[in-house]
Amino acid sequence: MPTPREFLVAFQGEKGAYSEDACFRYFGASVKTQPFLDFQSVFEAVEKDKVTHAVVPVENSIEGSVAQVNDLLLDHDLTISGETMVPVRHYLMAFDDATMDTIREVMSHPQALGQSRKFLANHSDWHVTPCYDTAGSARMVAESKRKDIAAIASKRAASVYGLKILKEDIQSEEVNYTRFFVLEKNPSPVQGANKTSIVFATKNAPGALYSCLGEFASRNVNLSKLESRPRKNKPWVYVFYADLDGSMDDPDCHAAIGGLLKTGAFVKILGSYKKAEI
Repeated sequence: MPTPREFLVAFQGEKGAYSEDACFRYFGASVKTQPFLDFQSVFEAVEKDKVTHAVVPVENSIEGSVAQVNDLLLDHDLTISGETMVPVRHYLMAFDDATMDTIREVMSHPQALGQSRKFLANHSDWHVTPCYDTAGSARMVAESKRKDIAAIASKRAASVYGLKILKEDIQSEEVNYTRFFVLEKNPSPVQGANKTSIVFATKNAPGALYSCLGEFASRNVNLSKLESRPRKNKPWVYVFYADLDGSMDDPDCHAAIGGLLKTGAFVKILGSYKKAEI
């Protein structure tokens, strides 16, 4: 069985990204990480055995779900083997000569910009530029050596790219967490698993969703999350992402999924894993 020191974990973004923080939080500081430009490449890297694991953001406590990751979970045959929660603290950073008065443009990932909207509203004269990654925006600011642009990213990103922090904790809400899934290709069953994620579709009939949810209610299986998403290439057809309290080894949970296979149109089990603690 490989140890964390032998793992190679894929994440989307660049060195210093919050996703890399999640890798270290779950596997430990000694784990090797590999950045990829986009989520599609992250999933493909696991499938093609270029890496052993992937860590991807699935949900933020303020901005909600990461739609692209949910779509990829449905399209690819990877298994969720764990989850972790990362507290998000945003920092405004710039090149060494910059000050708050010299800044004219700020860049970051759209999620980070959205999570910092109250701070940015106080600087309405700044031009806001969306970027593919928080750490990537920090790298671009460092490489530009300009004192009129700044990035919003993590404290570690400022250290990685040698930037000066102009303002700490600029996120709009004090309580801000991002939930990450740990993905593997063919993982062993997780000992002590107490949470399961699935995606399912209902039949096109009155009361179809009610009947599907009844499979869980009748067996006292709690749904901690239920969210609908449009089905790609099928206009106005929806799938439902759900988190269950319990694992596939639990008789009631197993029976509920078995009932859903008959009641629903299709079911995909994404994985059973240990619930992360904040």
